[in-house]
Amino acid sequence: MITSQKITSYYDRFKDIEVTFTKDLIQVTGLITQDVYLKCGSDVCPCIIFSSSFVNAKIVASIKAELLKKLEDANNSVSLRWCFKNPDGGSPVAFFISARSAGFSPYGNSENVALFTLQFTQRPPDNFIEIMGRILDANFNFAKRKDERILINADSQRKLNVLAKETTVFIEKVPRHCILRDLSFSGAKIIMMGVAKFLLNKFIALRVDFDEPRECFLIKGQFIRSELVEGRKDLVALAVRFEENAIPIGYKIRINDYVSQVRLEIMPEVDATAS
Repeated sequence: MITSQKITSYYDRFKDIEVTFTKDLIQVTGLITQDVYLKCGSDVCPCIIFSSSFVNAKIVASIKAELLKKLEDANNSVSLRWCFKNPDGGSPVAFFISARSAGFSPYGNSENVALFTLQFTQRPPDNFIEIMGRILDANFNFAKRKDERILINADSQRKLNVLAKETTVFIEKVPRHCILRDLSFSGAKIIMMGVAKFLLNKFIALRVDFDEPRECFLIKGQFIRSELVEGRKDLVALAVRFEENAIPIGYKIRINDYVSQVRLEIMPEVDATAS
């Protein structure tokens, strides 16, 4: 649950930023794609969300079933139905956003499928702003604070809901046991058995498990730096730089939630609308 001030902040800061609904984004938002449709008058038309901001959306729909005639009869007034999974496990969260069709263009090479641009004629419901705002805020802070390190100790592990410091790193697809020392938006530091000169520059995938809700991320990256572990010649500390395009949105949101929470604890006088 977030405050109405935070909802307003999300809307004001990000209202014109368009987000493409990739497979990763659909999974993170919990969009139930089969329950999304366009309502035109009393008729409904299945559609696919291509992208959206807080002021418009692009959808992919078939124009075979007299959709263009229906839009003309309705003076291009439509309602776009959204449906998301309830993170608490209850009934899905569904709502309509009123809009006007601002035109369409062929989608791909198909003569029967088009990409429609819808201009919202109302501010979206708070549920929608919260769902999309968390993603936009995580992307914003990823760009702004990507290298800020979070030392993994008992307190940060609890606030991050990291399941365990002990995890697995796959080095050229071979699993090796390791311990998380720190995490950031863009990388991590781990401790493991090995010799630095044989590990540096290796391409890896690091597993990070979270709880509440349970999520597992396998993030591709590369060992870029090593450090000695005091008193242990058999261990090495290795810095991991994640492949930027391979960092899951869900992982960014986890890090962003922690960063935002800690910032408010340090500066309690700052309103929850700050990022």
